[in-house]
Amino acid sequence: MTINRFSNTPFLPNDIWVTLTVKVASNSIQDLCSLRMTCKAARDIGDADIVHRSVSILPPHVTLWWWSRDIEATRFFDRCLAAGHPELLFREVLRELFIRRNQDVGFQMLNSATSRGHEAAKYALSMTLLLRTDDNDGKRKGLELFRELDAAGLLADCNARCFSILNNSWPGEVQMPHIEQHTVCASPRCSTRGHMGLLYDYRRRAAEQNSVHAFGGAAHIPCIHCRANYELLLFVNLP
Repeated sequence: MTINRFSNTPFLPNDIWVTLTVKVASNSIQDLCSLRMTCKAARDIGDADIVHRSVSILPPHVTLWWWSRDIEATRFFDRCLAAGHPELLFREVLRELFIRRNQDVGFQMLNSATSRGHEAAKYALSMTLLLRTDDNDGKRKGLELFRELDAAGLLADCNARCFSILNNSWPGEVQMPHIEQHTVCASPRCSTRGHMGLLYDYRRRAAEQNSVHAFGGAAHIPCIHCRANYELLLFVNLP
C-alpha cells in the first residue's frame, strides 16, 4: 500500500526553513513550539542559534510568573541568552551593572547589546557614558547617542523598558549611581544650566499629586546638554 504525501514542506530548502522559523519565533514562543512539533525539519531548524536570537520575549511585567520556576522554561531562556538574544542580553547587562555592580563586564556586555541594535541598550549606554565625569571622549559619545534617540523620539520608551526590567525583575535589589552635583552642560551662557534638578523635583511632585504638570519632561528646554542632564536624573531614579 502506497501512502501519498500531502505536503512536500519537509523538503523545503534550508534557507527557506530558517526564514520561516525565524518569522514564527519572532511572533511568539508558543508559535515556535507549535511549529517545532509539526515535523523533524522544523524541530531541527528550531534549535538553531539564529532562531533562539529571534524569539519574541515578553516584557517582565507580563511574563508568566511560573516561567522563572519551570526547569524547561529556564533552559530555553538560557539557550536564548547563550545564542546572543539582544533582549535577554540587555537584561543581564542591567543585572551586572546595577545589582552585581560589575562595571567592567557590564559595560562590555552593554556595548555588545548596543551593537546588535537594541534601542534600550543604546539608551543605557548613553546614560552610562554621560555619567563619566573624567572621560570627555565617553561623554561626547554618550551625547551623540542621546541626540540620536532624542531625534527618533525613543527616549520615553527606552526609559520605560529599563524601568520595567529593573523594577519587575529584581525589586529592592537595584543600586543606581548618584549624580548629586553632576551636570552635562558646561556652557556659562546657558540659562537652564544647573536647573534640571529643580525641574525634575517639580515634575516628580506634580506626578505624586496626579497633576498635568508631571508631563512634558524637559522637551521645552532648548539646550540638548541640559535635556541630557534631565534624562540622567530620570535614569538614576528609575527604581
